[in-house]
Amino acid sequence: MTTATPRRGDHRISPVFLGIAAVTAVSGWAVWTDFAPQPGLAVFLFVTGAWIVSLCLHEYAHARTALHSGDISVGAKGYLTLNPLAYTHALLSIVLPVLFVIMGGIGLPGGAVFIERGRIRGRWKHSLISAAGPLTNVLFAVVCTAPFWLDGLDGVPDTFRYALGFLALLQVTAAILNFLPVPGLDGYGVLEPWLSYKVRRQVEPFAPYGLLVVFAVLWIPEVNQYFFDAVHAVLRALGVTEWDTDWGREFYRFWRGTPEIPTFTQS
Repeated sequence: MTTATPRRGDHRISPVFLGIAAVTAVSGWAVWTDFAPQPGLAVFLFVTGAWIVSLCLHEYAHARTALHSGDISVGAKGYLTLNPLAYTHALLSIVLPVLFVIMGGIGLPGGAVFIERGRIRGRWKHSLISAAGPLTNVLFAVVCTAPFWLDGLDGVPDTFRYALGFLALLQVTAAILNFLPVPGLDGYGVLEPWLSYKVRRQVEPFAPYGLLVVFAVLWIPEVNQYFFDAVHAVLRALGVTEWDTDWGREFYRFWRGTPEIPTFTQS
């Protein structure tokens, strides 16, 4: 087995990530202050930037947990720099998730850090590595919804409120999808170490197609309805209504024209 000696630069935050975070912060300020001449564009940049930041943190959580579990090779691969361009499949981890947000407003789970599992001992460690990514989405959802469930929305501009609601929707959908026990998704990765060798070998060929199967099933209207009912049930428990998420989606799709800004009324 080859060794990978940690280097100082392996943990340095990438300028690419810092640039994305800066765009997110500036566009978030523009949404809050209504500085942008087209609020929908500011919402689009803010939500997209925050979504990419969450994807980077998702992959970082996998890598950081793997590092502390024994795989020191993740540093040399650039996974600890939060650089989205360092992922094994940037298309799957960044490009496709952003496209799915634009097309349908759903948080597509990525997954593109290569963990050298042979370096890691203990089934619990393997399960925790897989769980670390979607748990990051859960934490992100809790942070996004904090103003809602803490009753801290006084003084928060409506447009910013809707943007947070839509961003929370993406995080909840990503967390639920990631935790599905489907080969190729993190939920299966949590279970896999506890399965017999024979079962793992039988399931392994289907792993590359697991995500495609999930989204094919989601195209079934009844399944789609059930899935989003579950998502909105979680969001309601966190204080976010469909009013918030629907208007957030409307502003996000700025190319359809800027909607008339509604005023939220408590039912």
